[in-house]
Amino acid sequence: MNAPKDSHPGDGDKTDSPRAEASPCPDAPEPMAEPHPEAGAVHAFAGMDFVWVPPGTFLMGSPLGEEDRYEDEVQHQVAIPEGFWLGKTQVSQAHWKAVTRSHPSEFQGNHLPVECVNWNDCRGFIQKLNAQSEGVFRLPTEAEWEYACRAGTTTAYCFGDDASNLGDYAWYDENSERTAHPVGRKKPNGWGLHDMHGNVWEWCEDLVVYPTDVKGAPSGDCRAVRGGSWSDFPRACRSANRPSHFPFSRRNNCGLRLARNP
Repeated sequence: MNAPKDSHPGDGDKTDSPRAEASPCPDAPEPMAEPHPEAGAVHAFAGMDFVWVPPGTFLMGSPLGEEDRYEDEVQHQVAIPEGFWLGKTQVSQAHWKAVTRSHPSEFQGNHLPVECVNWNDCRGFIQKLNAQSEGVFRLPTEAEWEYACRAGTTTAYCFGDDASNLGDYAWYDENSERTAHPVGRKKPNGWGLHDMHGNVWEWCEDLVVYPTDVKGAPSGDCRAVRGGSWSDFPRACRSANRPSHFPFSRRNNCGLRLARNP
């Protein structure tokens, strides 16, 4: 049956029939913002496990009374305005080879962290990874790295100030037997991140000038590396320690950990 046509003046009956008033539609509910995961939540991206690091503020650097601190660890408050994903472990050789088809490491093993990669190599790895449309991956900034390493702590290490407990969380000079070890074998920090101390140094995005916010430092020649390595004493593995390398430098104790945007 055909739907009735609208009547127009002059058609058919001379009397205009009243038109129905259009009733307003109820307001459509606004879409709810997707809730952020809890700190430490784990999600797999591109075949790697990532841990959710929530937004927040923290004191970056070390207090004047911290044992073995360096002068450049000036303590100051930093805001992390947006949460982000951070690799649960350092990037393994298996993951590096899957993306780049290259084998740069001195200590060979699929589950060992990739090393002998410089900052420029890491950027090339990330560029290829991002081309796979699994999200936007990048290196963390220094501020993001230290914030995630501390996981709410204010002590020299993520577990406290007593360096005698470092062996439970890190491969370093006293227990490494002068080699890198498989990622994720030591205890994690409070947010579930492994090897934030020791095993291999981790490249950060920043040029080494102390940043004032999460965006990183604007100038300088060297890029920050964080966390210490299998070849270092406990002092180098502290949360606030912030040495640097030239971006073209390759070392058998330096690798990377990936960050990913939400």
